[in-house]
Amino acid sequence: MPSYRIGQVAELLGVSVDTVRRWADAGRLGARRTEGGQRMVDGAALAEFMTGLRHAPERDEVIAQSARNRFQGIVTRVAKDEIVAKVELQAGPFRVVSLMTREAADELELAPGMLAVASVKATNVVVELPAPARGEPTSS
Repeated sequence: MPSYRIGQVAELLGVSVDTVRRWADAGRLGARRTEGGQRMVDGAALAEFMTGLRHAPERDEVIAQSARNRFQGIVTRVAKDEIVAKVELQAGPFRVVSLMTREAADELELAPGMLAVASVKATNVVVELPAPARGEPTSS
């Protein structure tokens, strides 16, 4: 099972390295130290932690943005039947779900805790701008 350095975890979660260290120190996120003293987080433990962190982003966090097409994150769940696999990926505060063939999931050896990238291609993309904060002028 893969393990991740604190800096990688911070990047995946969209928080500072200090925040991840505080979570580890408080026991909220399991981390172990290597012989050299570096903190490492087990991939499966990170996947479980990220699943519990799901939250909707604050609407006023974004000024104006169009979505990107690649989301790096941690696989949090893989459910397979005879033909289809449902793979869930936690990319920062975003949960991405992919339906693929079981054969593809098996070939990729997808499992909770793995680092993966979801590439999204859509025929319809909605771009939104948040409402201005109270007191801010609106453009017309």
